[in-house]
This record gives sequence, C-alpha cells and structure tokens, in this order.
Amino acid sequence: MVKQTAGRNQLGDFASKFAELNDDVLFGEVWSREDKLSLRDRSLVTVTCLMAQGSVDSSFKFHLESAKKNGISKEEIAEILTHAAFYAGWPKAWAAFRMAKEVWTEDAPAESAKDAHEKNMLFPIGKPNDGFAKYFIGQSYLAPLSTEQVGIFNVTFEPKCRNNWHIHNAKSGGGQILVCVGGRGYYQEWGKDAIALNPCDVVNIPVGVKHWHGAAPDSWFSHLAIEVPGTETSNEWLEAVDDAQYEQLK
Repeated sequence: MVKQTAGRNQLGDFASKFAELNDDVLFGEVWSREDKLSLRDRSLVTVTCLMAQGSVDSSFKFHLESAKKNGISKEEIAEILTHAAFYAGWPKAWAAFRMAKEVWTEDAPAESAKDAHEKNMLFPIGKPNDGFAKYFIGQSYLAPLSTEQVGIFNVTFEPKCRNNWHIHNAKSGGGQILVCVGGRGYYQEWGKDAIALNPCDVVNIPVGVKHWHGAAPDSWFSHLAIEVPGTETSNEWLEAVDDAQYEQLK
C-alpha cells in the first residue's frame, strides 16, 4: 500500500477532508491497486496527464521523482515527454524537460578526473603525446601554444605519469623552463632529491643537467615547457624512472 501524508501535513488543519481524500483514497487506494496497474505505469500516466495540463509545478516534480523511484529511466522519460509533446504541445514539453533534467541530473556521466583538471586550467590539455610516448611511463598530452620565436608547449601528465631521465644539450644557449599551471607533480635532477611542484612554481633547467619531471601518484599535473633558444639544441633521452625509484618519492 502506498503511504502518503502530504495532505495531512500541509492541509490537515485547513482542509481536513481534502487531506484525507488525498492521502487515503488517491494514494492509499487508487495508487495502491498494483494488481490492476503497476506503480511504474501509474507514474507514466500521471506525468503525461500533468504535462498535458501544463502543470509543471512542485506536484509535477514530485511525480517525476516518483517516476524515477518507480523505475522509469532517464532515456524512458525523455521518450515519454517527446511522444507526449506532439499531443500536449511543444511549449509544455519544454517546461517538462527542464524539470525532468533536474530530477535525473545525477544519472549524467560523472565528470572524469581529466575533464575536471582541464576545466581548472587556462590552457588546453591537447592531444595524446604519441610522438614522445616511448619516452614516458603513462599517458601524457601535448598542446603546442607557440611554435615561433620561442617554443611553448602545455604538457599534461595523468597520475603516476613521468618522462624518462633526459638531458637538454646545446652548443650555446638552450635548456628549458617549466612553469607549473595545474595539479601536482615532481622534478628531480640526477643525484639530488625530487622537489614537489605546484601551480605557479617555476623550474629553470640548464643545459647538460640530467633530470625528469612528471605527475604525483594521486594527481593530474600540467606545466608549460618553454624552450630556451640556442644553437644546435637537442634532447638526449635516457633510462626510465622505474617504479621503485618513483615510489620512494614523498
């Protein structure tokens, strides 16, 4: 038996008979006749009738919530309202859809950690960094921001992703500057302790210094990689930062 107390709670002192009919007859008897029509089907009928009347108020929202509880999915309510629109009217369907979206909102796909990270940055994540994938453990992404005068690239690392040990070489000038723009990561030079990186941190990497950088185990991480102009510049890629080394970081 469906139990409803809204009538008595809201109108018991003002309209006791209406409250009784609402709680005991409409819900206590009509809605409870599941041997004749299931709760799911009654919800479908009720939602359609209320939409046809243009009654998209708190009562309509209650019945949408009941429809969801009674097993009507987001896909089904969308189809029900679309079908009814041709008979009840297009403006009424628009109004009904706005309220239905509120009720079924939690059924939307959860925002991914990658999407959340990108939303909090000024720069795009770009595309998978396939051209340099062999020099990385884990997935990285690359977004070229400037390829003239000075090369500037937004490099993004998924959690635990890091590049191999490497050295920037140049006959004169050269090197790299990292400007951290999102998440949390690490930078380490050969023979030294790793340092934690957070947004607004800047790392100057001289020519000839063996180093690596990447994300923390539990965080996405992005930095701008700025190529310092020089002559005969090149990158020398070396061994990977294996799990044993990486897991020692604090």
